[in-house]
Formats: sequence, C-alpha cells, structure tokens
Amino acid sequence: MPDRNNRTPGNVPGAYYVDDTCIDCDLCRSTAPRIFGRQDDGGYSYVLRQPETSIELALAEEARLACPTETIGNDG
Repeated sequence: MPDRNNRTPGNVPGAYYVDDTCIDCDLCRSTAPRIFGRQDDGGYSYVLRQPETSIELALAEEARLACPTETIGNDG
C-alpha cells in the first residue's frame, strides 16, 4: 500500500503520487509517459504531472493497478 508520507522527491501536488518503495521497473513510465517521470540519479519514478484528461486518468489508473510494488497512490 502506498504511503503518502513517503513520497519520492519530484512528485507534483495532487491526487497521484509515487512513494519510496519504487523499484524503478519502468512500468508506470511505459504505461503513462506523460504522467510519470524518472529521477535518474536516484533511480525511481515520480508523478511528473497530474492526469488532466479522461484518457490520462485511465492510463494513470492502469499504471497504479499494475504496479508490482503498489507504489503508486491515488488520494483523489
């Protein structure tokens, strides 16, 4: 279960976030590349920007549900 208190650096404010259990598997970034970014130095993902359209929201949810470590949170 994602922990909003342990968000990775770089997450923009909003409902979606990535916490510090990210294993850098690239699943979220390949599923929703406009929403999730990669912090190269630390080797983890973060929410680059919050979804704005219904398509982006569906892709963000797909990434959240498929995340192997349940690292992506949605407080919306």
